[in-house]
Amino acid sequence: MQDTANAFDDSMLDLSDDEWLARLVEIGDEHGYFQPLGDRHVSVFIDKKPQLLVTFETLNSAQTSTDLGQPMGFDLVRALGWSHLALISDGDTWFRADPVYGLFDRLIDDGFFEEFENVVFYGKGSCGYAAAAFSVACSGATVIAIQPQATLEPRLTNWDERFHPIRMTSFTDRYGFAPDMLEAAERGYVIYDPSNTLDAMHAALYRRPNVTPIRMHHMADDLESHLVDMQILYRILAKAMSGKLTPQAMYQLMRARREYLVYLRALALDLRHRERYAYEALVLRNITRRMRAPRLAQRLRELEAEAEKGKLHIPGLAV
Repeated sequence: MQDTANAFDDSMLDLSDDEWLARLVEIGDEHGYFQPLGDRHVSVFIDKKPQLLVTFETLNSAQTSTDLGQPMGFDLVRALGWSHLALISDGDTWFRADPVYGLFDRLIDDGFFEEFENVVFYGKGSCGYAAAAFSVACSGATVIAIQPQATLEPRLTNWDERFHPIRMTSFTDRYGFAPDMLEAAERGYVIYDPSNTLDAMHAALYRRPNVTPIRMHHMADDLESHLVDMQILYRILAKAMSGKLTPQAMYQLMRARREYLVYLRALALDLRHRERYAYEALVLRNITRRMRAPRLAQRLRELEAEAEKGKLHIPGLAV
């Protein structure tokens, strides 16, 4: 068996599922605990500082979202020494399972969350739903949910046809309607792209006064990857843990989009599709002055040529 003293820092990439889970058991046994939760869920707890990050991840995302192939919270455990409770599901289950409910029941009964000075719940998509839903177990937590569903109860969300297999699962029993479960949170942030109509409709159901919607335009579907690429996801979590994350601070962090070429390309393309060519040219000029973007530079030259022919007016361009 691998030396568990080193297991926490070693790469878990390229392991089979069984090998990966076996390594997670070693890490849990060495640094806290590992606990199976029925057939499709496990939890692992890393006991460090009195700051607790609670994450919800699928097995696939936990294996692939970090450089070491570990649950994403492990990066922050290593860097900042936080404690970490990771809930991991085999596929998208929305964590709707009695053993998961039982775990949180026991944590409440044991006063587990009271041992920590600050607690942050985090997840995306189905895991973002779970982060919001189970945060009710910890009064005063901060919740960061990326593209979360509010519920998949057919009577409330029959307009969302993306997740048919889960429709037979109850969303009306315990820990069910995620927006209501945020009642105990100090603050919740729901991050989504308004251009995704179904995500926006779910976000609209998170109406509590302690919840702030964060709209990330022109970011397509995988917002978490974009936040990682812009190097602001961990900064968001760090500010949340320190109690310094406010709506204003969140939007200040989002200014990183101004230097993020993926976002800028999408913004320019949106303006093109809407035939707002003058605004597109201004955006392209700003981008190409600051960054190397050959295709965008070529598009700008095309627009400037149209302006020189008198077919387009671009403010600031002499014709």
